Amino acid sequence: MGITADDDDPFEEQRENAENPMRRLFAEYGAENRFAFLVGLLSSITARVLDLLPIVLLTVAIDAIFRNERPFSLLFVPDSWLPTEPVNQLILSVGLIALAFFGGAAFHWTRNWGWNSFAQNIQHDIRTDTYDKMQRLNMDFFAEKQTGEMMSILSNDVNRLERFLNDGMNSAFRLGVMVVGIAGILLYWNWQLAVITLSVVPLIGFFTYKFIQAIQPKYADVRSSVGNMNSRLENNLGGVQVIKTSNTENFESDRVDDVSQDYFDANWDAIGTRIKFFPSLRVMAGVGFVSTFLVGGWWVLVYAETGAAPWIFTGSLSSGEFVGFVLFTQRFIWPMAQFGQIINMYQRAYASSSRIFGLMDEPSRIVEDPDADGLVVGDGEVVYDDVTFGYDEEETIVEDVSFHVDGGETLALVGPTGAGKSTVLKLLLRMYDVDEGAITIDGQDLRDVTIPSLRQNIGYVSQDTFLFYGTVEENVSYGTFDASREEVVEAAKAAEAHDFIENLPEGYDTEVGERGVKLSGGQRQRLSIARAILKDPEILVLDEATSDVDTETEMLIQRSLDQLTEERTTFSIAHRLSTIKDADQIVVLEDGKIAERGSHEELLGNDDLYAHLWGVQAGEIDELPEEFIERAQQRQARTSSDDD
Repeated sequence: MGITADDDDPFEEQRENAENPMRRLFAEYGAENRFAFLVGLLSSITARVLDLLPIVLLTVAIDAIFRNERPFSLLFVPDSWLPTEPVNQLILSVGLIALAFFGGAAFHWTRNWGWNSFAQNIQHDIRTDTYDKMQRLNMDFFAEKQTGEMMSILSNDVNRLERFLNDGMNSAFRLGVMVVGIAGILLYWNWQLAVITLSVVPLIGFFTYKFIQAIQPKYADVRSSVGNMNSRLENNLGGVQVIKTSNTENFESDRVDDVSQDYFDANWDAIGTRIKFFPSLRVMAGVGFVSTFLVGGWWVLVYAETGAAPWIFTGSLSSGEFVGFVLFTQRFIWPMAQFGQIINMYQRAYASSSRIFGLMDEPSRIVEDPDADGLVVGDGEVVYDDVTFGYDEEETIVEDVSFHVDGGETLALVGPTGAGKSTVLKLLLRMYDVDEGAITIDGQDLRDVTIPSLRQNIGYVSQDTFLFYGTVEENVSYGTFDASREEVVEAAKAAEAHDFIENLPEGYDTEVGERGVKLSGGQRQRLSIARAILKDPEILVLDEATSDVDTETEMLIQRSLDQLTEERTTFSIAHRLSTIKDADQIVVLEDGKIAERGSHEELLGNDDLYAHLWGVQAGEIDELPEEFIERAQQRQARTSSDDD
């Protein structure tokens, strides 16, 4: 069974909100490439006209030169310019036919250049614009969408647009010129026989309309299933180590088989509709050819014997015109059969453009004031004033949080899982905007300053260190791209990373692999700290910077952090309370609210949540009160790591 777009398309909402996506495609991107468009358009028209010319000249030659049924005459050419001798007329006809072929070849080249240039430039612009928009969306958008689904837009959908803009547009104008040109010539020669030849056109148009109605939802199903399949493949390839160590290769093979089968079913459903449609078009076009051949041949025979048209027809039909009708009808069949493929490409492009522009129009919860000034950090004083925030209207994650951090001080946020610690610091980075209250840095509300200036002044080191595919130096200098090798080395030394870097095969030029897989967790973490040191931020955020490393590595990283936090306003989240016990101020969060605050010694003296958490890490589990254990069980039952 195919996946339905209504139930499974992750971009259904964005797709439905996109208005006139194809018109917008040409309005926003076509105008910038109008020269290539015009070259492709005019060359298409000229090339197709030249393609029709040999048959017209052949028709004239048969009637005027070989059968002598009428004078030698060419449309739009004065008779006084034309030769009177049959041999010269033949030579002229052959020369014009040759010129038509050579000229057609030249214009076919410029046609291909124009359409390819038009399509490739738009493909490039749309892909870069879509990526730029995508990376600026809120983090909650990425939490709801899988990487494979977003990759399907940047890759598959953009590529479908390119195919339509190149092959589809090329074929559409070719079809238009061929159909209009052939129809015009046939009507000019003999309108009565032309009516018979063209009688199948309305029928083809009707079946095409029904095809569009049937195929459009099927292509939406295909797009959805492609996104699901890409997501499954990316997850499995990224988690291949877990799969191997869990001995779940067969289980994951079955899951890939399921999503691949869903794609197969959806795609085969669309293919089944498509492969029925195209032969039907050929049959209808063939009916037009057979009718033309039958009536035209009968007309020529009767007229040759009686000098009058047969049955209800009037006028004459020469042998050359009959041959022209037959040849043009054959030319007519192929373009009409291509009409369905053009509609097919258009529907695919329409579905893809709906997703692309729907994504581009995705609203952001964070709106930067166009008149915002850059953040100017002096002392680095940070104030949270009654801050309340929720990812949606149904649940509040952080409620009435207030604290004051003087410049150069360190504030630690602790609390059980799901207390809202990471969310509090995401608000400082303005990954989200507060719902109520305000956050200020040196008296400047974060909503009144530009986002780039804010994040430029804040360094962030998380437990989930991400390294890009590239060299060690490129990863350390990421975000500080103008740093010299000497500055990178000094930052690495300060992060206790220089020695292990020097022992790598190519030192600072060593490729770290995708996501830094060639390095250990502690090595990746120290590179992340070196990156923050090189950035030299005024404010530092440490989010579980040492939680996933061994004790010895933690000691080395902690030495790096001590240098990094010196004389900087620092926020630190830690499950290992030993790493933050020397903080100037410790704020304990529970269920998004401040439960306690004070120094390490003061909080131990309170014998409350902080003291109990300390007892857990000290191994004093038997001495914990039953109330604390019950509350911990309740928290674990309702919280998720996203709200940590």
